[in-house]
Amino acid sequence: MLLLLVLLMWTAPLLVEVEGDGPVRTTLQRGTQGSNPNEAEGLQFLQRYDDAASFLCNLFMEASWLYNTNVTEHNKRNMISRQLQWSQFHRSSYEEGRQFRWRSFAHAAVRRMFGFITVLGRAALPDNQLREYAELLQQMKALYSTARVCPPAPDLKEGRRKHLKEVWVYDDYDLQSEGNRTCLPTLSLEPDLTRLLQESRDPRVLRYVWRSWRRASGAPLRTRYQRFITLANNAAKLNGFSDAGEYWRSEYEVGDLEEDLEELWRELKPLYLQLHAFVRRKLRLHYGANIVPETGPIPAHLLGNMWAQDWSGVLPLTLPFPGQTPHDVTEEMIRQGYSPVRIFRTADNFYRSLGLEAVPVSFWRDSMFSKPRDREVVCHASAWDMCNNRDYRVKMCTDVTMEDLIKAHHEMGHIQYDMLYRNQPFIFRDGANPGFHEAVGDVVALSAATPQHLKALGLMSARRNADITQETQTDLNHLFTVAMAKIAFLPFALVLDKWRWRVFSGEIPQSTMNKEWWKLRMEYSGVSPPVVRDEDDFDPGAKYHVPANTPYVRYLVSFILQFQLHETLCEASGHVGPLHTCSIYGSSAAGELLRRGLSLGRSEPWPTVMAQLTNGRYKRLNAGPILKYFQPLHDWLQQQNNDTFVGWRSSEALIAGQQYSSSATTAAYVLMALLFLTMLLGMACLLTRRWRKSVKEEDSAEQR
Repeated sequence: MLLLLVLLMWTAPLLVEVEGDGPVRTTLQRGTQGSNPNEAEGLQFLQRYDDAASFLCNLFMEASWLYNTNVTEHNKRNMISRQLQWSQFHRSSYEEGRQFRWRSFAHAAVRRMFGFITVLGRAALPDNQLREYAELLQQMKALYSTARVCPPAPDLKEGRRKHLKEVWVYDDYDLQSEGNRTCLPTLSLEPDLTRLLQESRDPRVLRYVWRSWRRASGAPLRTRYQRFITLANNAAKLNGFSDAGEYWRSEYEVGDLEEDLEELWRELKPLYLQLHAFVRRKLRLHYGANIVPETGPIPAHLLGNMWAQDWSGVLPLTLPFPGQTPHDVTEEMIRQGYSPVRIFRTADNFYRSLGLEAVPVSFWRDSMFSKPRDREVVCHASAWDMCNNRDYRVKMCTDVTMEDLIKAHHEMGHIQYDMLYRNQPFIFRDGANPGFHEAVGDVVALSAATPQHLKALGLMSARRNADITQETQTDLNHLFTVAMAKIAFLPFALVLDKWRWRVFSGEIPQSTMNKEWWKLRMEYSGVSPPVVRDEDDFDPGAKYHVPANTPYVRYLVSFILQFQLHETLCEASGHVGPLHTCSIYGSSAAGELLRRGLSLGRSEPWPTVMAQLTNGRYKRLNAGPILKYFQPLHDWLQQQNNDTFVGWRSSEALIAGQQYSSSATTAAYVLMALLFLTMLLGMACLLTRRWRKSVKEEDSAEQR
């Protein structure tokens, strides 16, 4: 079957021209080749590879699933064993594949396959380093996933139980020391700390949660991560890359990904600045001038999210028109008896309305929709392709909230993508670039979150006889809600990988990793830590994707891509009106566009797939559609911020309620040093005076 597919595949050009901007880097510039020119033998090798890869990948995915849904030492060892087996297979395939002079083969699809197979990845490491790599990775993930913190002390907040709805018991402070008390660390990130950050409005509680999570999850990883950097770079160099960052960027097959993303950020930054200024002003009105600076960065613990990457948690404090129909339908979902399974069935129904196929029965039997009470699990939401063309699953500790309803649409997008390209050869069963997989679910989530669709689901009531002003205010509330999740996220996604790229390259020394992290966060996001940080801390490690070694810029790419796709799918569906009011629910034409493009997997360079999905309109990342989507909100924010300082001065950050900057800190240290020297001089003078007095007394006594 593979041989027939390969021979019939459209022969792609070696370089794809992109709107006059020069050639796109393809897999022909990756990988190594040898001297065997026999393409027929190369095809036979690819057939063997396809059969073995599917089988061994399934074994690894089953072991990985077992560990992630039941975190035990036994399951970890089993997973590592399968991972090493999978890596050894890649290594042997690499050794065999690089014997062929594949760049001269006639069929473009064959050349593309060899381009992927002859990049070995981490399997290029020597056996001892490969095992160390795998063990370090699992240790870091386990430390992160099992991290717990103590509940806030009773004296931190009056009326705390009202905010937390009696979710936790606060009187059990046994076992672990926390400050001047002992406690039992019982609060996990999901759902405990996440919910607390969204619901509490006490800055002391928020600061405690923010600091405690980093102390429990990030700081313990630092030494391990430093060793991991060395191993990741070793693997990249063995594959012909200068460091692990360059290896990651090569997945996008473009000349200078970092510069492309910087250019996109320059276009999007004005919108972010307006959103940031508006939110800062609203938070300042609520918390006061001694906590939120007028022209400085926003303290990160006040934004309703552990990493200040999604500001949806502070919508109750910032929504432009709180009197209009509430956009968060969580309470209505609870009232209607939604369950985690019903949430996912609702998401599945959306894709089926587009003419796409339903997930298999095994999906509902084998997935993990809720957090089990009897064991540790890795709660981070994820979609799983078990590599056998029939078994697909999701793993998510689902809460009955609107946020998780939208997240379920996103995860089901991964599953649909997996199913659509399942007939491709194994090596092509992946997203066209790392951002595509994330974009597919999000483009459907854009429709699922519209007031129009929520009304169709019966989760939001339609206003009768609503006037134009009411409709405008509802629209602005919706746009603002989406922006708090998506526009607020953009600089965080860029910084997380920009920081790692610089750490991998050595531009950021390991001795100042945390300092440089906050320097970038201040520069791009305009957020500051609520307490003083130093190099005993490791704040990037408090984000799952760092200990899991998962590249993150894919999410930034996906956020740009999804609006390009949304624009095209809405046109295909016949939508008339502003882009932000479009829902593609029920459009078979939109579904057919998705089917046609996504079934290609990564068999073609991603600009070709993008052109297929957008009817030839786009062949590169373009900020136009996302700016078009948010244009009404951007205009409104500019009016609201007319008398407000837009931007931030890093030197005016308020940390623990006091203005803090590197220059201020230096001045404080200098002042302390001067005071210390003054004290020493004073003591020296006093001692000298007493010594002289005693000498005079002795001389006087001798004379007497």
